[in-house]
Amino acid sequence: MSKAQLSTRRVYTGRVLNLDIDTVSFPNGSVGEIEIIRHSGASAVIPFLSDPHGDDPQILLLRQYRYAAEAVLYEVPAGKLDPGEEPEHCARRELLEETGCSASRIEHLYTMYTTPGFTDERIHIFMATGLVQGKSEHEADEFITLETVTLSKALGLIQEGAIQDAKTALALLYVSGFKLGR
Repeated sequence: MSKAQLSTRRVYTGRVLNLDIDTVSFPNGSVGEIEIIRHSGASAVIPFLSDPHGDDPQILLLRQYRYAAEAVLYEVPAGKLDPGEEPEHCARRELLEETGCSASRIEHLYTMYTTPGFTDERIHIFMATGLVQGKSEHEADEFITLETVTLSKALGLIQEGAIQDAKTALALLYVSGFKLGR
């Protein structure tokens, strides 16, 4: 328990997430209850098919059906951390499962909170290079097609509103700054 958390009560336990009601002490000394989604965290990976430092590198994007969004979204490969799993291992596992590729090099870029107003979920973002094609192993609820695009095309998809997945947009913007030396 953190210093701010006075107590916690689990009200739902699920396969992907848990819901707790925490009694907390706020910075001004007042006390209140907060509903918080507990999540094991996840890893996401940007698969580079060419040199990420080249003029306009090629990357792999997923087009994946998402029930909650009622749409097919552009995404980078990503998935939930298994209990005790290291984020890099998760990134490698998800890359293989969703694209069929393994990487000679995986580099951690940054870690982000998805929606800190109501969940503790963090996503660890990685960059994969030196890809070798293998066989994908999609889960039963994954409906995925792969698209090869240039980084500039992917950035254009963000500007057009075609990439609506936050982790994907932020990861692509991050590597575009990384590529430009920022």
